[in-house]
Amino acid sequence: MADQPEPVSFTRTPRFRILVFLVAIIIVGVGVWLWATSGRESTDDAQIDGHLNQISARVGGPVLKVNVDDNQQVEAGTVLVEIDPRDYQVAVDKARAALADAQAAAAAAQSGVPITTTTSSSNVSTAEGRVTQATSGVAAAQKQVEAARARFAAAQSRLRETEANATKSARDVERLRGLLAKDEVSQQQFDAATAAAEAQRAAADAAKSQVAEAEAGISMAESQLAQAGASSQEAAAGLRTAQTAPQQIAQIRARADAALAQVDQAKASLQQAELNLQYTTVKSPVKGIVSRKTVEVGQVVQPGQPLMAIIQLDDVWVTANFKETQLTHMRPGQAVTITVDAYGKEYKGHVDSIAAATGARFSLLPPENATGNYVKVVQRVPVKIVFEPGQDLEHRLRPGLSVVPTVYVK
Repeated sequence: MADQPEPVSFTRTPRFRILVFLVAIIIVGVGVWLWATSGRESTDDAQIDGHLNQISARVGGPVLKVNVDDNQQVEAGTVLVEIDPRDYQVAVDKARAALADAQAAAAAAQSGVPITTTTSSSNVSTAEGRVTQATSGVAAAQKQVEAARARFAAAQSRLRETEANATKSARDVERLRGLLAKDEVSQQQFDAATAAAEAQRAAADAAKSQVAEAEAGISMAESQLAQAGASSQEAAAGLRTAQTAPQQIAQIRARADAALAQVDQAKASLQQAELNLQYTTVKSPVKGIVSRKTVEVGQVVQPGQPLMAIIQLDDVWVTANFKETQLTHMRPGQAVTITVDAYGKEYKGHVDSIAAATGARFSLLPPENATGNYVKVVQRVPVKIVFEPGQDLEHRLRPGLSVVPTVYVK
């Protein structure tokens, strides 16, 4: 029986060698891929962001000029729109006139303070002098009344005395008259008694006149006393009025302060009118590109109405929405490679900051997870990535462009 050939092992066949070679290539490829992708996180949910400055009118009115067009580059301070300033110029002139009037009124009120102070002090001194004089007049009139009453009492006493003497003399005449009829007294004695009686009667009449005169003097003295008392009361009232000088001065000063406040108010109104006049010239607050211009010549704009937007291309960055599972080792300052879809060019940057909440929390209608049908969804967190300086001198990077950032987390 002939010898049978030995069977060939599969491990020694060319197929096996090819299979081993392919497996080795696959292992090496997977290793290279794992090595290449380890330590980096990437996302295609990313766009370029920038400052979008909305330009609005602060005052209303017809538009006289529009000095820019869409996509035009402007510098900070460039005049963009001019609104008809005539109404606001009239308001400035009116406010300036009101300020001048308030200043004049304030000057007059201020000048009245020292005048009122001096006049009030003088009035107090004069009123005190009148009170002193009136008091002296009252005392003098009182003394005159007392003197008149004393004269009246003396006159009454003399009247009683003279009336008593006249009555005695009249009785003596009647008694002598009977004796004269009997020739018991001489005619000379009778005549002397008659003359004495008439003299006593005349003295009594004079005493009556003195009593009447003294009574009239009392009335006159009392009238003078009443007049002096009225003058004293009038002087006292004048003194009380003059003593209100501090209140009058305070009132004048309050009016002066109110006039000064009116001046401040008029100044504020003038400043507001001048500001409104300045607002009729709308200027660019920043350097950038004009976009979304909606204003035209002849259009009547309202305060707060948007006119255009200015896009700042000097300061752009990337907002990348990474999955929450990609943030494990991500930190601010880590290097980033940014690929811009529009140009196919890579830019260098670094992680600036990580948002404080997920993008869903900032949406208009945040998802409500407190339900029975909860499904866990991987959230995305915005990450701000800034470009390294000097890479976009031509300002080709525009807000809204799609990019793919790769963050080197290790």
